[in-house]
Amino acid sequence: MNIENQVLGLIKLSEYIKEYLTKNPEDDNETDTEFELLLKRSEIENPWFTIDNQKFALQEWANLLTQENINNWIRNYSVSKVSKRVGLILAGNIPLVGFHDVVSVVLSGHIPLIKLSSKDKLMVPFLLKKWNEFSGDAVQFELVERLENFDAVIATGSNNTARYLEYYFKNHLSIIRKNRTSAAVLKGDETPEELQLLAEDIFRYFGLGCRNVTRVFIPEDFVIDRLFESFVGFQDIINHHKYANNYDYNRAVYLLNQDKFWDNNFVMMKEDEKLFSPLSVINFSRYSSLDEVKSFIAENEENIQCIVAKEELGLDSIPFGEAQHPSLDTYADNVDTMKFLELV
Repeated sequence: MNIENQVLGLIKLSEYIKEYLTKNPEDDNETDTEFELLLKRSEIENPWFTIDNQKFALQEWANLLTQENINNWIRNYSVSKVSKRVGLILAGNIPLVGFHDVVSVVLSGHIPLIKLSSKDKLMVPFLLKKWNEFSGDAVQFELVERLENFDAVIATGSNNTARYLEYYFKNHLSIIRKNRTSAAVLKGDETPEELQLLAEDIFRYFGLGCRNVTRVFIPEDFVIDRLFESFVGFQDIINHHKYANNYDYNRAVYLLNQDKFWDNNFVMMKEDEKLFSPLSVINFSRYSSLDEVKSFIAENEENIQCIVAKEELGLDSIPFGEAQHPSLDTYADNVDTMKFLELV
């Protein structure tokens, strides 16, 4: 394995993505056309993958894959001297959600055997092909329909799927990921700008990611209207037919059940203790003491990906607006993938 060439290839891939994202729409060359067609095909195959959300994910990767970021990340780990075959079962809830696992396996000195999600079949292979071109064929990988002849596995699925995967891979070195979501804790004195950043944490990718906020803790005297005012920038989300279907369905259920909820015609807020909320709904609860919040977080730790809050609250949290900007050393389920790969 030539790690130097692989890293160089990633840096060139970053530059390639940035060049595409900053191009003049009137420019027309083969590279841009290839990229543009790929995004359009992805949206056709999976309407949740809008062009805007795909470009957002691509921009995030372009920002991450700098020489400084990559070197600061991988210098903390050892590269395997013997390449092993690591099976990857990728998720497809948001664009490129499995690409971090792929990059981790390659840069750890191993060969990824990639079972793509049926919801995200195009972008990962395209970026891998480009990465390989830019690195001088230094990137080894296999796209597979079934995992066979592997030394370890990293799999992501629902809680139900995870039980099956845990049994199926019980005799293999593995990471099996389950459903997770994220929460926000408000102090009460947040500025309109901070609440607008929270809206990004909630609505980006339609709320389908594990880093999307689905539960909000608010002080007892907090006025709900302040949140609805901060959400206005995302009101066009209701024009997406799949999101609108979820909104209409959940609203109808609440009305039939005579449940109490707050509604601004594109998202609902419901006072509910549950951590996970239906799509188009945000669960919230009022707290009188921060100890109540800390207790809930501790009890639900295995289901929480991240907490969004002000630093002064003293929680293990990230700032508002940062939920969809994870760094290279931020790992799904808070399990260090690179440390795991050192054991393979």
